[in-house]
Amino acid sequence: MRYYQLIFFQFLFSLSVLAQQEQIKSKLNEIIVTATRNETSTDEVASSFTIITASQMSNYQKSNVLEFLRDAEGIDITQQGGTGKLASAFIRGSSPSHVLVLIDGIKLNNPSSPNNAFDLSTIMVDFVDRIEIVRGPQSTLYGSEALAGVINIITKEGSTSPYVSLMTEAGSDNYLRGNISSMGKIAGLSYSINFSKLHTDGFSAISSKYGNKEKDAADLTNGLFNLTYKLSDNLSLTGGYVFSNSKTDLDQSNKLGDDPNYTYDYEEHVIKGGLNSDLFDGKLQSRLLISSSRRFTNAIDKEDAAHSGMSSSNYTLGKRSTINFQNVLSFLENQKITLGFESDNESAETSYRSQSQWGPYSSVFPLKENSNLAFYFQDQIRFMNSFFVTAGVRFDKHKMFGNETTYRIAPAYIISATQTKIKATYGTGFKAPSLFYLYDPLFGNKKLQPEKNSGFDFGFEQYLFSSDFSFGVTYFNLVYNNMIGFDQNFKAININKAETKGVELFASYSAGNLSMKLNYTYLNAIDKSPNILKSEQKLIRRPNHKTSFDFTYKITGNISFSSLIRFIGEREDVDYSAFPSQRVKLPSYLLFDFAVGYQLLNSLKLTMRMENAFDKKYEEILFYGTQRRAIFIGANYNFGL
Repeated sequence: MRYYQLIFFQFLFSLSVLAQQEQIKSKLNEIIVTATRNETSTDEVASSFTIITASQMSNYQKSNVLEFLRDAEGIDITQQGGTGKLASAFIRGSSPSHVLVLIDGIKLNNPSSPNNAFDLSTIMVDFVDRIEIVRGPQSTLYGSEALAGVINIITKEGSTSPYVSLMTEAGSDNYLRGNISSMGKIAGLSYSINFSKLHTDGFSAISSKYGNKEKDAADLTNGLFNLTYKLSDNLSLTGGYVFSNSKTDLDQSNKLGDDPNYTYDYEEHVIKGGLNSDLFDGKLQSRLLISSSRRFTNAIDKEDAAHSGMSSSNYTLGKRSTINFQNVLSFLENQKITLGFESDNESAETSYRSQSQWGPYSSVFPLKENSNLAFYFQDQIRFMNSFFVTAGVRFDKHKMFGNETTYRIAPAYIISATQTKIKATYGTGFKAPSLFYLYDPLFGNKKLQPEKNSGFDFGFEQYLFSSDFSFGVTYFNLVYNNMIGFDQNFKAININKAETKGVELFASYSAGNLSMKLNYTYLNAIDKSPNILKSEQKLIRRPNHKTSFDFTYKITGNISFSSLIRFIGEREDVDYSAFPSQRVKLPSYLLFDFAVGYQLLNSLKLTMRMENAFDKKYEEILFYGTQRRAIFIGANYNFGL
């Protein structure tokens, strides 16, 4: 009898384990692309990542991509004023130049910027399908700039019957926003077309609390065209075009910085074309992607009564062309191999001219270019559907500094009986010296070597209550060496060092009409540059503590309510207007946002949102203004074709 009882209980236990495995799989099998450069179930990914979907963006109704990045764990965002003003991302305490920004896998980092960082202020959400953020060194797959992580903005593609969508929104500070889009699939052709415009009178770029009263307006325009044509069951052509334009008013970067004649224009064009094949029943997936981007900026500061005899103009032009050929091989059971080749060419030229009480000044950076060739290899191995290992290596050959090798390993283990995922990663990264640091007539140094880092993280994710509730903790550590600074003659040299470490924590619940997520990041980011600092200092604009909590509840079948609470802890900044410059502490702050959506008709949705509901005064950057309480009302209308 005991024998049959034992068999019976073993059978029940097996069913329980299988059920639990299916439950955790149901939550973990979301697809992510950026972590491995191919579609991979999230249960196999050890990297720390965040996925922001179009549905989540719709709940909060915000206009710009950077507004959703603010609340992702491990990321800090700073902006020099309001809409359209320069915005930077810090992943795990890194420099913004150590964060690679992609759109559909195409590099956006600016070759004409002194540090190659990308300005996140220009991309609105209307054509965005999802945002994938992968934290930790990612140079093995993506090369230069991916030392701290990758932000991949994935655009919308047509997959259903063709339809048209119209959106309009108005609000505080004479804010007006509109969008028209159409997407769909007809036979073998799928398409997506999107056009958006935004205007706001804004608020003073330099904080009004210092007496600045002039509003700094902004106008943003975005456009998208995506096209995919299926030539056969296993062969397709793709093409696309993304356009971004920003025109905004600026202020001088000091406490009394009002400047009525300081304007900044930004324009970017990204063109892509590709060929995708799927052979041998999906065991060989090949992708050829060719892209070209062109961006220019023009900052003009005209003379005015408050700045008599002072004027300036600053023009930049940056270009990049890339060819990427990637093959994913799945001939071996439980193994997926990725082989890729990438050719990247970038060029830049700039011109700065000014007039002041000390006379005329000009600095011209003539047209310069660089090129890089790379080969990358990655192996994804699955053991018993519970242990997953991703390992890779990359070889880069740069025109100026020669060869660079990076590597990465990322194991993950799922304990099905307890619905637990244990994960760890270790990787290396590099950043090629920018064209400015290599070739600038005054500051450049052709002997510069790449900036480098190594980093690891480890943690776990736990799923409970049929996987409706989950939480996780990850510890990370990144060490940066060979970072570019300046010698006593202001020539760029490899001298600086830094270390960042901390903990990322999340807790999430989603069931029925309710979803909630809490995340917290503790960060300790230290400047360890030798022969420069008498002692270690904190890296500026990185808070030790950051917390956000978002909550969405579908009150009825037609009404939804979303709220967001964000806490940013104390951080240090530098007052460069003082002589000598002085370190200051920026106070912590707590913000409340909320949004309401009402589905009036099947095709018509009304929206309302409020930002900074309690009208908190705060600064992300010393002296720069931030959004006070603001209300926005809008409508979305969809109809089929």
